[in-house]
Amino acid sequence: MKAKTIAILESRLGKQLADLVAQRGGVPMHAPALTELPDLEPQKIAALVRSLEGQPPKLVIFQTGVGTRALFAATDSLGLTAKLLQLLENTAVAARGPKPTGALRSRGVRIDRSAAEPYTTKEVLDAIRDVDVKGSRVIVQRYGVANVELDRALEAHGAQVTEIPTYRWSLPEDTRPLESLIGALERGEIHAAVFTNAEQARNLFAVAEKLNKAQELKDSLNRTLVASIGPVASAALRDFSVKVGLESSPPKLGALMSALDSALS
Repeated sequence: MKAKTIAILESRLGKQLADLVAQRGGVPMHAPALTELPDLEPQKIAALVRSLEGQPPKLVIFQTGVGTRALFAATDSLGLTAKLLQLLENTAVAARGPKPTGALRSRGVRIDRSAAEPYTTKEVLDAIRDVDVKGSRVIVQRYGVANVELDRALEAHGAQVTEIPTYRWSLPEDTRPLESLIGALERGEIHAAVFTNAEQARNLFAVAEKLNKAQELKDSLNRTLVASIGPVASAALRDFSVKVGLESSPPKLGALMSALDSALS
């Protein structure tokens, strides 16, 4: 990727990704496409933990590391962590990938089901397919948006689904970097655009819609190497008729950067 301009839409690890691009000789253009906002109300968490005593869940699904840590931080502040851990001892626990797995293990939580790579909803459902949830309560730790596909699949099997919101995704307050990126793409100044989250694609197109440039953005991306972290991000890009030129396997940042470097070389 020497001397190539690479658009980075990642927010939380954006600087790290930009540094990796620079170390490989590329020129990073960092345009954060989403922000994480707290969406966790302690009193609602307290009420949920109390309700779990009266109606214990059959299954609890943890989808993200940051959300899992936020949940335990809330129960720490409420003095309810011991109670939550006790409840989890008598419940089947499923983890979507290595990040929630690490967060759970740091709290000594037993993990009964683990989703396989690439950690999409399909793999989560495969991991829990032998758990009979009919007529039972299932708790889902939400990530940035509600996982409608997961919720509907569980409900189709007769589960009573309760989601725990811990954070939500939103557009960054300052969208000027995204506006600049849309312009740079249109002018052909970007060699590759890196998407590490499905919501990044949706937010980028939301900004383009406000600028009345959604068609131009689609055309520009289809003239550019679009690199995706995995199938969920790729599906979101295809929803906007954007061709994905590279999808990381496994869906990890290091593998994504190596594949991008090879593709551009």
